[in-house]
Amino acid sequence: MDLEEKTIQKNYIYRGKIVNLRCDDAALPDGRPCKRELIEHSGGACVLCVRDGKIALVRQFRYAYGEAIYEIPAGKLNAGEDPMEAAKRELEEETGLIAERLVHRYTLYPTPGYTNEKIYIYEAEGVSCGTQHLDEGEFLNVEYIPVKEVLRMVREGVIKDGKTVVAVLDHALRNKVL
Repeated sequence: MDLEEKTIQKNYIYRGKIVNLRCDDAALPDGRPCKRELIEHSGGACVLCVRDGKIALVRQFRYAYGEAIYEIPAGKLNAGEDPMEAAKRELEEETGLIAERLVHRYTLYPTPGYTNEKIYIYEAEGVSCGTQHLDEGEFLNVEYIPVKEVLRMVREGVIKDGKTVVAVLDHALRNKVL
């Protein structure tokens, strides 16, 4: 069975700095018309960085949730930016750490029902210290937490961020920490 839906017309409602909102006219696989609400997002990149048995986590306030949450270093892709370069940039900006190499682990579709956002998950190798340089208006704390403690935080729901949960569990499985 053909599952593809066809876009008839893209209708922009809002164009912003981070997201665009559309309400498109589309056609279902059987040809019937429908509406599809979509948030366009340029995507993001993140990095799991494990040094000396500890994971580098950032804790920052996320307005949409009204709380400070733990995440691996991450950021939005700039227009046309290579995800790996964005991941390297964000790691250094947020933590002051520089990765010699990044290994792509996953491309995550965080909410496929209404956004085209993709998050590229990398793992850092050959990490050295550089200088943290946060973006204007960015406030966060960097914490280095032992892997087993981070796993406990995931299990107990302290860490709720999807990309972080995926990266941490992947690391634990590959390294037989679970």
